[in-house]
Amino acid sequence: MDGAADRALRAVVVFWWCVAAAGLWVFGLYIAAVYGVGVASGDLVRWNVVLPDGHGYVRGDAPGNTTLGVHLAAAFLVTASGLLQLVPRLRARAPAVHRWNGRLFLSAGMAAAVSGLLIALTRGAVAGDYMTAGNALNAALILLCGGMAWRRAVQRRIAEHRRWALRAFIVINAIWFYRLGMMFWFTVNRGPVGHTDAFDGPWDIFLAFAHVLVPLGVMELYLAARDRGGALARGLMAGGLLVATLAMGVGIAAAVAFMWLPRI
Repeated sequence: MDGAADRALRAVVVFWWCVAAAGLWVFGLYIAAVYGVGVASGDLVRWNVVLPDGHGYVRGDAPGNTTLGVHLAAAFLVTASGLLQLVPRLRARAPAVHRWNGRLFLSAGMAAAVSGLLIALTRGAVAGDYMTAGNALNAALILLCGGMAWRRAVQRRIAEHRRWALRAFIVINAIWFYRLGMMFWFTVNRGPVGHTDAFDGPWDIFLAFAHVLVPLGVMELYLAARDRGGALARGLMAGGLLVATLAMGVGIAAAVAFMWLPRI
């Protein structure tokens, strides 16, 4: 039973990684195609195809535009680099790559958190006050988990470093989980149930905090089952993670079809 539970949990984790890789790298392509192309072509007004008035490129607002540019560049870097940190073979065969890529990922994640807060404070909320509060919580957790992961690595406390790095991966990618959660909900309900244009509907309020706390909670359950759980706990975790991965796949497919590809 122990061996079967371990194999099942490892298999589901690999499946989760593959689904997440597809979703994150398509999201990274979307960021590059919409915002990166705007920078490369000198057409920064292209940023306003997606972002609402006052939150994209604003002529004459050099500090605000620079902060937004840092935020977008950091978002691209975390989508491109984060999943590589979760590959055990890369850690074992190319430790230097793992270390430097980890530094890039954590630095970009913290830059995204700080720049995102600055944007919210200077340009106002994009998705309502509840989402702003959820993003502030997310930023605090990014700085905490990222800082702890970095500190434990410097101290050579590798087991603790890996746990904090996994938490940092989750919270740094929380805004990606937000998009998947929203699109999954709209898909299964065949419409924006509980959502308003002001982002103050019941689902909006829930998701404003759940996009951070639910994935982080699943991660903590996984760590507990993997490190301290018996065969039953690991088997249940494998089943629960499989369901979560399938739901994530639905959210990714909907986001690709209705949010990202139409704008590329």
